[in-house]
Amino acid sequence: MQTEAVKRLLVGRPMASGQMDETLLSKFLALPVFASDPLSSVAYATEAALVVLVGVSATAAHLVLPVSVAISALLAIVVISYMQTVRAYETSGGAYVVAKDNLGTLPSLVAAAALLTDYILTVAVSVAAGILAITSAAPSLDPYRVWLCLGCILALTVANLRGVREAGFLFAVPTYGFVIALYAVIGTGVVKCATTGCPHATVPDPVPAGVGTVTIFVLLRAFASGSAALTGVESISNGVSAFKRPQSKNAAETLAIMGAIAISLFLGVSWLAVKMHAAPSETTSVLSQIARGVFPTGGMYYVVQGFTLAVLILAANSSYQGFPRLGALLARDRFFPRQFVNLGDRLVYSNGIILVAGLASALIAIFAANVDSLLHLYVLGVFTAFTISQFGMVRYWRRTRDRGWQWRATINGIGAATTALVTLVVIETKFTQGAWAVTVAIPLMVAAFYGTERHYKRVSLRLRAGVNAVAAAPEPTNDVVLYVESVDSALREALWYAHLISGDDFRAISAPGRRTDPGLRAKFRQLTDIRPDLRPLSTSEGRVESVIEYLWALPRGESQFVTVVVSEEFRGRSLWEAVTRRPEFSLKVRLLTEPGVVVTNLAVLGEDADRPPPRRAACRILVSGAHAASMRAVNYASTLGFDDTKAVFFAFDSDEAATLRRDWRERRFPAELEIDEAPFRDIGDPLLRYLRTITADPEAAVVVVMPELIFRGWRRLLHNQRAIYVKRLLLFEPRVILATVPYPLN
Repeated sequence: MQTEAVKRLLVGRPMASGQMDETLLSKFLALPVFASDPLSSVAYATEAALVVLVGVSATAAHLVLPVSVAISALLAIVVISYMQTVRAYETSGGAYVVAKDNLGTLPSLVAAAALLTDYILTVAVSVAAGILAITSAAPSLDPYRVWLCLGCILALTVANLRGVREAGFLFAVPTYGFVIALYAVIGTGVVKCATTGCPHATVPDPVPAGVGTVTIFVLLRAFASGSAALTGVESISNGVSAFKRPQSKNAAETLAIMGAIAISLFLGVSWLAVKMHAAPSETTSVLSQIARGVFPTGGMYYVVQGFTLAVLILAANSSYQGFPRLGALLARDRFFPRQFVNLGDRLVYSNGIILVAGLASALIAIFAANVDSLLHLYVLGVFTAFTISQFGMVRYWRRTRDRGWQWRATINGIGAATTALVTLVVIETKFTQGAWAVTVAIPLMVAAFYGTERHYKRVSLRLRAGVNAVAAAPEPTNDVVLYVESVDSALREALWYAHLISGDDFRAISAPGRRTDPGLRAKFRQLTDIRPDLRPLSTSEGRVESVIEYLWALPRGESQFVTVVVSEEFRGRSLWEAVTRRPEFSLKVRLLTEPGVVVTNLAVLGEDADRPPPRRAACRILVSGAHAASMRAVNYASTLGFDDTKAVFFAFDSDEAATLRRDWRERRFPAELEIDEAPFRDIGDPLLRYLRTITADPEAAVVVVMPELIFRGWRRLLHNQRAIYVKRLLLFEPRVILATVPYPLN
C-alpha cells in the first residue's frame, strides 16, 4: 500500500483508455513538448562549430557565421519537408512509418535504429549541456555534474510518467522563457553593436587554438558539428497523434513556428559570437559569454542562464515523447518487445520512458557528462533517419501522384539529397571521434529487430497451430502430489484441497532438511485419517532435485498432468520471506520447467490460521488469448471436477474483447468465457474485485488456473511478466488457490 501511495503521489491517478482525448495538446503546449530540442540546440550548436574552427586556426572563428547560414538553410529544407510528411501521414509521419510504407522493411528498421539511438543521445547531450550552463555560472558545482545530470533525468522521467499534457504545462514556462530571454540577448546585443559598439566577450580558460589552415574539410567538419541544430525536428512527425484535431494541420503549423524561431535564434547567436569574439572555453559556454557581455551587470544574465539550463534539460523531453512512441510502433510490428506497446496509468508508454531514461543515464555516467565527447556520437543517427524519410516521401509522391505531386516530390528530393550529403560528411569527419560506435550500433539493432520478429512469429505460429493438437489429445488425467514442508494451517487447507480434487487418491511427500521437524511424519498421521502416508524422500542430491526425481517416475504428457500442491503459512504479507527464506520458492521455480507438472500454491496468513477449510470451490481459468496455452489450461481445469468452471478474460478495450469472443467461438474452446473490463489497463484491481465476489462467501474458495508461457534465456525479456505479477498479487489473497499450468516454448 505504501508503494502504491508513493506511485500515486509521483505519477497521479490512473486514467481510463476512454480519456485519451483529454491528453491531446494544443499548439501552444505542443511546441514546448516536441520542439524544445531544436530550440534548445541554439545553446550549443554555434559552439560545436566554433570548437572545430578554432581548433584548426585562431583566426577562423568568423567563418562560423557562413557555416551557420548554410545550416539554417538545411534546417529550413528539412522543416518544409517534414511539414509535407505530417500532412501525408496524419497519425504518425515518422521516418519508420514513411520508410515502411514506401521503401520496405530493411530501410524502415535502419531509420528506426538511427532514431532510437539519436533519442537516447538527445537526452544525454541536452541534460549535460544544461548542467554545463549552470556550472558556467557556478563553477563550484562542476565536481557534481554527473549527479546533477542524473537528478535531472529522474525529474524528467517522473514528469513524463504523469502524462503528455502535464509535461506540456510544466515545460511551457521554461521553453517560452528561454525564447524570450534569448531574443532579449540578441536584440540588446544588436542594438549595442549598432550604437555604442559591440561588447567584448570574456573567455575564461579558452580551448587551445590551432595554427593550421582552414580547408574545405575543416568547414565540412564544422558544418557537421553545428548541424546538431537540426536534432529533434522529427519529433513532431512521430507525435502527430498527440495533437488536438485536426492533428496533421496543427502539427504542420507547429513545425513551421518551431523552424522560424530556431533559425532566427541560431543566426542571432552566431552573429553575436563573431562580433563579440566569443570562443570555446573549458569552463564557460559561448552563450554564457555572450549573455555576460550583453548584460554585464544586473540579474538578466542569471535569468538567461537559468532559462538556458531549464530548456536544455527539458530539450530531452522531445526524446521522452519520440522514443516511447517509436518503440510502440516497432512493438506493434513485432520488432520490439511487446511490453513497449502497453500504456501506463497516465496513458503514456511508461516502459519506453523508463528505458530511454536508463540508457541516457548510462551514457552520462560513462562519458562523465562531457558535452563535447557526447556530441561526437550525435547527429549521425538523426541525419540517417532524415535521409531515409525524405527518400520515402519522394517514393510516396511518385506512387500516389496527388495534386501537385511533382513540386512536392522535388522538395522532399532536395531534402533527401542534402541530408544524405550531411550524413556522409558526419561519417567522414566524426567516425574516428566516436561516430563509429553509432555506425556499428545501428546494424546490430537492426539484427536484433529481425531476431525479435522471428521469435514472435514462431511463438504465434506455435500457439495457434497447437490449439488443435491440444484439443485432439486424449481425455486428460491428473495425479496429485502434496508436498509437505511443515504441519500447519496451510497444510490442513492443502489436505482439504487435495482430497477435493482427487479423493483419497493422492500422494504426500516431504524432502527433509536441517530445519525439518523430526516428528513431521507422526504429526502428519495425527492430522489426517486420509489413506496416503507421508513419504520422506532421499535428499542426497538436494531437496529440490529429490522432488524432481520422484516426479520423473510418474507418467506425464500433453494430457497427463501431475499437480504438485505446495502449502505455505506466512507470518505476514512479506514477499521477502516468500522469496528468500523458503525452500518452497526454489521448488516452485524449478517445477515450472518440468513438462506436465502443474504448480499449485496454497498460502495462509498466520492471522487466518484458525479459520476452517472452505466447504466448496469454484474454478476460474485466467486466459490472455484463444491459443494453445489457454486450451491446455482449460483441459487441466476439466480434471479438477468443479461444477462451477469458467474462463475469464480482462479486456483493456472493446476491440480486444470482441476479438477474443470471436476467436474463442471459432476455435471451439470447451469452457464458458466471461469478459470483464480493465479500462485502466491493469488487471490487478479488476481481478481482485472479481475473485472477491466469490470469496465473499466465507465457506467458498476459488481456484485460479493460469497458463504460463515458459521461455529460456534472453527470450524471457521479450514477454511481459504478467504471470509473475498475478502470482505476487494472489499470494496472500485469502481463500484463493493459484494453479500454474506451464506451456514450454523453448
